[in-house]
Amino acid sequence: MEIDEESLKQVSAEKKLYSMLGIAAKGRRLVSGEFMTEKAVKEGKAFLCMVAEDASDNTKKMFRNMCEYYKVPFCCFSDKDTLGHWIGKEFRACLAVVDEGIAAAVGKYLGTLSVMIR
Repeated sequence: MEIDEESLKQVSAEKKLYSMLGIAAKGRRLVSGEFMTEKAVKEGKAFLCMVAEDASDNTKKMFRNMCEYYKVPFCCFSDKDTLGHWIGKEFRACLAVVDEGIAAAVGKYLGTLSVMIR
């Protein structure tokens, strides 16, 4: 069985991204849930906003528009259960990284996974 090197990079980047989110959550450099994420974006504390792919269309639209207005990078990635699991919660539809360095690292891994950041 031959292992595709590109697939291996994708899996590695995804694991690193989720680990980075877990570390950010433990270090209180990440907020989650609609209310806290919205508050962080509006107060200018968010450096990256992430919404789950399986979140409602209204939630995605609200955060996309809000992030565009407040000039916060925004992306749709993963699903609610996986995002919640990696940050130590039950499930989460949205989260915001409130640390610039961690947001840059997460953005790098998202780029490796070809996730569009707006």
